[in-house]
Amino acid sequence: MYIIPAIDILDKKVVRLREGNYEQATIYDVSLEEMIEKYQSNGTEFVHIIDLNGAKGDFSNQDYVLSVVRNTEMKVQYGGGIRSIEKVKELIDAGIHRIVVGTQAITNPEFLDELSKAVCGKDQCSDQVVVAIDVLDEIIKYSGWMESSPVKLMDYVDRCLNLGFFRFLCTDINKDGKLGGAGVDLYKKLLNHSPFIKLIASGGISSMDDIRALQEIKVESCVVGKAIYEGHITVEEIQDWNLKSLISF
Repeated sequence: MYIIPAIDILDKKVVRLREGNYEQATIYDVSLEEMIEKYQSNGTEFVHIIDLNGAKGDFSNQDYVLSVVRNTEMKVQYGGGIRSIEKVKELIDAGIHRIVVGTQAITNPEFLDELSKAVCGKDQCSDQVVVAIDVLDEIIKYSGWMESSPVKLMDYVDRCLNLGFFRFLCTDINKDGKLGGAGVDLYKKLLNHSPFIKLIASGGISSMDDIRALQEIKVESCVVGKAIYEGHITVEEIQDWNLKSLISF
């Protein structure tokens, strides 16, 4: 299992939200460039960037984020307000390694069908697309977690799999930003339902013990943000863990 450091950007600042609440944003005195350099210099090759403005339909951050991405060798997993097939292609062409799609996939039933045909090939979606599932008490949330979907969680997973999408970024909103532990029970349910999905866990991770708990249930990777900024998990611990993971893989 690989640890992916998270960087959330709001108004060009590095922040972390609590339960997705924009009014509860903690702003950190560090730039996106500095965070990427810190991770890269410590041997991490993958970073997760979410444009929180973009998640609300405001794309004022995007040029800034893409200019930073173009000047790094890091692999970037990027999400926030991706609403069209053209935008997915644009981001891939700009050098984004993985694109995270969320709200549009939930609200527009045709989007995933079109994306599968346009980007993912005939049989199975490429490694370039991650389907975000943001979950509050097993209800799928979207539009910056402000809206609820009537679609049942497992039905949605099945539909994505049928279209060839196999990698999911699941955020347990109940856990997010609280440093209270990962949503292991939720991830177990998803993996019990579909054992072969590639699951990226997000939300609530507060210690290396949480990391080990996620490894035990065989999630593919996990996204860690606030625990790093607040000093609960060090960059050196991530480097050591990821190196051992790559060796064992």
